[in-house]
Amino acid sequence: MIRACSVSELPEGEALRVEGPVPVSVFHAEGGYYALDDTCTHQDASLADGWIEGCFVECPLHAARFDLRTGVPACLPAKDAVRAYPVVVADGVIYVDTEARQEVA
Repeated sequence: MIRACSVSELPEGEALRVEGPVPVSVFHAEGGYYALDDTCTHQDASLADGWIEGCFVECPLHAARFDLRTGVPACLPAKDAVRAYPVVVADGVIYVDTEARQEVA
């Protein structure tokens, strides 16, 4: 597991990029914490720089939207999903389990 940040460092409706074996975006949305591969599958753009609406993030380049819970794209131009990772919150710290990543749908 990799440490992302403390809970206080990630307000509701915000995201951050975490460097690691694979760059990961961590999101705080709808009262939960979610983690996805940071790079949009349509074109190289950081999803941490995107816009969060509900449980979706919109890529900042071409408006592809991904479900924060599954990584599945909700619209074109993205056709391929990004990987979703389990998130654990312990003692006020957010961790991403990059080794237990979910298979891309």
